[in-house]
Amino acid sequence: MALYRANIDWVLEDGEDFPNGRYGRGHSVMFEPGPRVRGTASAHVVGNKWAEEGAVDPEQMLVASISACHMLSFLHVARLAGFVVTRYRDEAEGLMEKNPEGRIAVTRVALRPTIDWAGRTPDPAELDHLHHEAHEACFIANSVKTEIVVEPCPTSA
Repeated sequence: MALYRANIDWVLEDGEDFPNGRYGRGHSVMFEPGPRVRGTASAHVVGNKWAEEGAVDPEQMLVASISACHMLSFLHVARLAGFVVTRYRDEAEGLMEKNPEGRIAVTRVALRPTIDWAGRTPDPAELDHLHHEAHEACFIANSVKTEIVVEPCPTSA
């Protein structure tokens, strides 16, 4: 069993109007142990005026978490299957919309990895199987209701 911590710190700035919703959504996110990053509400949700430019929003962090977990799981299962991955890049994309219950949610995350290999490259069926095994092993995928799909992408040798 493991325990993970993140500390969030937001402060109402002088001159902001909390009761009327006129306040910045920028905040600090500190991972234990690990880095401190700037977080914000999505500009799609609160508008550019209240979102902090250059900060990461929770929806982006969710998509990145799913992508990173899938990648780490994929590297592991590929290694166990005897393949050598030399680079893994993903252009993951999350869709936020109303779910069947009528609530706004990140309903779908598409992973679009491009993988470079040394030695033998898996055939399409083997690659699909590796992604399936990685998805089954991914802790984050096992933790969310979001549909997660791996879309076909080119591979390199």
